[in-house]
Amino acid sequence: MSKEKVQIFDTTLRDGEQVPGCKLNTDQKLIIARRLDELGVDVIEAGFPISSPGDFTSVVEIAKIVKNATVCGLTRAVKKDIEVAAEALKYAQKPRIHTGIGTSDSHITHKFKATREEIIERAVTAVSYAKTFVDDVEFYAEDAGRTDNEFLARVCEAVIEAGATVLNIPDTTGYCLPEEYGAKIKYLRDHVKGIENATLSCHCHNDLGLATANSIAGVINGARQIECTINGIGERAGNTSLEEVVMILRQHPDLNLDTNINSKLLYSTSRMVSESMGMPVQPNKAIVGANAFAHSSGIHQDGVIKNRETYEIIDPADVGVTESAIVLTARSGRAALAYRAKKVGYELTKLQLDEVYGEFLKFADMKKEILDEDIHEIMQVCKLSEIRTV
Repeated sequence: MSKEKVQIFDTTLRDGEQVPGCKLNTDQKLIIARRLDELGVDVIEAGFPISSPGDFTSVVEIAKIVKNATVCGLTRAVKKDIEVAAEALKYAQKPRIHTGIGTSDSHITHKFKATREEIIERAVTAVSYAKTFVDDVEFYAEDAGRTDNEFLARVCEAVIEAGATVLNIPDTTGYCLPEEYGAKIKYLRDHVKGIENATLSCHCHNDLGLATANSIAGVINGARQIECTINGIGERAGNTSLEEVVMILRQHPDLNLDTNINSKLLYSTSRMVSESMGMPVQPNKAIVGANAFAHSSGIHQDGVIKNRETYEIIDPADVGVTESAIVLTARSGRAALAYRAKKVGYELTKLQLDEVYGEFLKFADMKKEILDEDIHEIMQVCKLSEIRTV
């Protein structure tokens, strides 16, 4: 059975770039956009064209160079925003305008000082106007996570009738639990007339650490686009992490869902974005963190050395990491020491290993991590440096 396709909508260059201190210039954005296109993302949200002249220029230039992905520009439900986005996207082979408005009672009352009926009218007007410029129009219902499902369904039905091709259902504040967000997507699938004519999209924030879980719950319940960023960067606590959702779908074939992402480029893309934005990746970050495939516990190290799959569900090579790391610490056992010693040229017998291990523990108790040069020093202390084979 062929797997159903989940579209990957990357917003690293829009939502991700909104992080304080992560501003990119146009040249940097072009480098990342080329890599995202090569990575296999389906949609690149290139920016918010009306927000600044620089952002407008970046969207124009990205639209010119992207060969495969749809190029998307964000707008508010404002005619001028939509006109500017359409102008910025005029060189795109596959342009998309992403327009929308807040739909929660909180947004309607406090942000827009409007009524529900007025919000529907503004949403329909924006989508209809965007449709005069491009065929592909995505509508976002901001704060959908806290929007009453019945009203949200009414909004979605109205914008589909107006021509929306994608419905973005954002958990803007990262509030939803996975079962709540999944149920919201299912409700829309079951109750929105014409839903078969649009793609439901997940756009989840990570305020409670649930962005990835919510996005997966969304696609399990019928969404077929995930909006995400490299390394999960974004407003406040960040967005759904692209590398996480891609590998979750790949590691769970029972879901019968997959993406077009070339996963072997994930690690290098993560590093490119991290360096360009000056945003370090936390060592324990799933998939692309420095410790994602590192083992320091003796029990784990012994298992991984015997068979990688004992403690790793992903082959590091599948995400572009050369190999698992066996990190030597005071918690490491003989198997790990023998493995690392062999890597730097020492083939130890069992008796030699017993002798070296005692000296190793003395070093390890004084240092956080034993490096290759420390192994050479330990061998000299044990008078075994002459057995080096390479």
